Amino acid sequence: MNLFKIAFKNILFRPLNTSLSLILLSFGVGIISLLLLLEVQLREEFDRNIKDIDLVLGAKGSPLQLILANVYHIDAPTGNINLKEAQRVMRHPYIKEAIPLAYGDNYNRFRIVGTEHNYPAHYGVELKEGKLWSAKFEATIGPDVAKNTGLKIGDQFYSAHGLTDNADIHTDKAFTVVGIFKNSNSVIDQLILTEISSIWGVHEEHDEAHADGEEHEEPEREITAVLLKKKNPLAIITLPSFIKETNMQIALPSVEINRLNENFGIGMSTLKWVAILIMIISFISVFISLYNSLKQRKYELALMRSMGGRKGKLFAMLLLEGSIMVIIGIFLGLILSRIALLILSGALENQFHYDISNAGLLINEVKLILITIFVGVLASLLPAIQAVRIDISKTLSDA
Repeated sequence: MNLFKIAFKNILFRPLNTSLSLILLSFGVGIISLLLLLEVQLREEFDRNIKDIDLVLGAKGSPLQLILANVYHIDAPTGNINLKEAQRVMRHPYIKEAIPLAYGDNYNRFRIVGTEHNYPAHYGVELKEGKLWSAKFEATIGPDVAKNTGLKIGDQFYSAHGLTDNADIHTDKAFTVVGIFKNSNSVIDQLILTEISSIWGVHEEHDEAHADGEEHEEPEREITAVLLKKKNPLAIITLPSFIKETNMQIALPSVEINRLNENFGIGMSTLKWVAILIMIISFISVFISLYNSLKQRKYELALMRSMGGRKGKLFAMLLLEGSIMVIIGIFLGLILSRIALLILSGALENQFHYDISNAGLLINEVKLILITIFVGVLASLLPAIQAVRIDISKTLSDA
């Protein structure tokens, strides 16, 4: 007697009940699996890009916006800050490393960022080909930029004003690609890096007076933000008072991201509880399905017993039916979560150029699978016990 074949045929014999149980279970597993994948990948993205950045100096406004805009490049900056005032902070004895950033233009929605060579060095990014920018209007691009725009070394392109629009294009100032970075899974992958003077140069307007040779004062230069690594923990306390009389603020990435994770975590937890509720309903559905099937198959089971079928085999057959349904539900749920992840990944990549398409099996998903199988077997246990307690003579005589 092949228990697996019999159990599988019994499942197919009641397609409506089986389908309902599988739909509920697969949706529950799929939602939890998707949330686990999103949570892990987004946290990894956040942690990787916040590497050794203790403070962010920028224009006053929302501290979280300042972090998102200048560390992760997924929001608009809070404004610009005066370069000379920013340099006072950069030269502060409590600061170990300072990375200035200046931006405001894009090419095909990829941000053009004026900075120094210590920016890619901070993330340990290496060159795939070419060299780092060394002159005005030279650019070294991330691998995502090269892949999506088709730019290669020696190509020229024009920047567009703003971070997302391609309407106001500066056709009088051409950038030249001199290098392409290797993939680093950091924010550098999606940026076009150049000299800060290139950012200023794009927006410079030479009026007639300047053309006639009149002398003009050097304009007040501005940058967008500075990423800071502290030398002394007192920097967190000292620097805010140091810039009190300016339009600048200091934001702590770790604090703001923890706050974001807490708010994000509330929504994630709510969705997880909804998914768990769906799974509980699915387990109840499996139990009811097997229990109703048991009542309908009493005569069949009694006949199997009378023909020599042992209690253990009947018990195993009912447990096997429940286990097969649960395993199929888990498999479908994992497939659904991967499909949803690919859809979300495409949307996030188009909007923010972030890739979260890694669909590998997580340790927490393995735990989810084991717990689901265990609970599924428990849901099958009572019908299986009832099957071995059937009164053979009474059941056959009532038939």
